Amino acid sequence: MFKHITICLDMHGCPNRCKHCWVGHSRNGNLTEEDLRFAAESFRPLAEKLTVYDWYREPDFPDDYQNLYGLCHELSDTDNPHFELISVFRIARDPAYADWLSSIGLRYAQLTLFGGEAKTDFYTGRKGAYRDILKAIEILLAHHISPRLQFFANKDNIGELPLVEKLIDELKLPERCQSFVGNFTFFLHQGSCDGENAKLYDIRVTPEDLKSIPPRLAEYTLSYFGKSKIEDVFGETEQALCQRLSGIQTTKSYVTDEPVFYIDGNLNAYPNITSPSPIWLLGNLKDDGAEAIARKYQDESSLAQRIRKSVPLGRIVKKAGNEKSLRLFDEGDFIVYCLNKYCLSL
Repeated sequence: MFKHITICLDMHGCPNRCKHCWVGHSRNGNLTEEDLRFAAESFRPLAEKLTVYDWYREPDFPDDYQNLYGLCHELSDTDNPHFELISVFRIARDPAYADWLSSIGLRYAQLTLFGGEAKTDFYTGRKGAYRDILKAIEILLAHHISPRLQFFANKDNIGELPLVEKLIDELKLPERCQSFVGNFTFFLHQGSCDGENAKLYDIRVTPEDLKSIPPRLAEYTLSYFGKSKIEDVFGETEQALCQRLSGIQTTKSYVTDEPVFYIDGNLNAYPNITSPSPIWLLGNLKDDGAEAIARKYQDESSLAQRIRKSVPLGRIVKKAGNEKSLRLFDEGDFIVYCLNKYCLSL
């Protein structure tokens, strides 16, 4: 028996098709309350505690978001407060949504920009996304919920950071946030290199790009991550990581006593390690059942888990890494990127 299992069902999907999305793009599902209850009751005997979420892409996207939020609490053995993630699509269209977010005690809400209007719409994969974000900012502030701005940087959009800084000034976000919640929050990073973001590998930032970051935005970012240098946020070059990791002969198990399982719109289950994909597939909840899924997870029978457990890290990095690349990676993200690439080459 596990100590704690968390299950996240992609019940209704997402209105966006963001080009940085680490969980990847899949069809929007149409799972029912019965599916949610079935999933919860299937996994409940396998853990001392169970936590249930109805989403793993955009929260509160379906019209019955309040009911689903309550149902997840009913089905969970833990108190799972609302994440600081919201549906920008909904808040721009549903007047009751912000009232509800405020009523459940949300104080911060994360919004993602990619530059100005054209870049944000392009990378969000939806025309009108930028204007929805601007509307969301005003609605959140009116409800004393602080908008926390996130920026995913690559070579194509890092030059638009001055537009974001200008927007922060024009909207007087630091002053307005400080009036009710404290300091304004902004941060930027390059994101992991899996899911859709792996397709942006060619334009991943390199050290010279960091010089383009406006000093004030760099300061906000360092404060958010608790770092002293912007290089510490973006990590090492792929070249340096290849040199350092290629000699490591150890392997790794991804099994924990508190696993998180992603369950897609077809009820296929995956461990929450990287984007759900066939190389991480643990089985189908209806066809195989929760016990078989948990057993496959524990036995590390999915291709990716099996490879990481049996193949030395150095061998994976030597085959999948580019020792001449100056692209910047967090070490953990780089290892997962190499693992995914290695498995897909088999």
